[in-house]
Amino acid sequence: MGILRDRAAAGILDVAATVLAERGDAASMADVADSAGVGRATLYRYFPNRESLMRALTEVALDDLGERVENAELTTVSFEEGIARLARATAAANGKYLALFRSGGKHIDPAELDRRIRRPIREFFERAAAEGAVRPDLPPELLMQTFVGLLDSVLRMSLVDRLGVEGAAAAVSTIFLRGAVSE
Repeated sequence: MGILRDRAAAGILDVAATVLAERGDAASMADVADSAGVGRATLYRYFPNRESLMRALTEVALDDLGERVENAELTTVSFEEGIARLARATAAANGKYLALFRSGGKHIDPAELDRRIRRPIREFFERAAAEGAVRPDLPPELLMQTFVGLLDSVLRMSLVDRLGVEGAAAAVSTIFLRGAVSE
């Protein structure tokens, strides 16, 4: 019964991510239940209120993004390849969970975000600096924040919808690595 319950909850959370991505903060519990094809009573059995749904969805989002960052294997590739992998990984996950991050991230535990996401990315940029792969006059933290900010902007402008994950990731990688100046 526990496995079935977990699968049902996972299915509801997957639908909830889509509903939130489409409707933002206006999405209601009724919208989630209807889209998931479950009754409201069923939804409330798994998630007693919107707050519990958002907390669970945030946990799933952090797990998904953390796994994608880990699977990018940033310690085994060049800086340029790492940037491309990070852009693809985060564009794919963040497109799905963007509404969570747009809402100000109030359900996100900063320590968990740092441990699962920021730390591996920060270590990637620090390694690149130590290996001379990036300009020495630019601190790794600044480079990381610039990259994340660029990626966030692309996601918020819904370019993933227009360009697809690969196209949006390529645009972020190119702009970050090469700039916008024509050569």
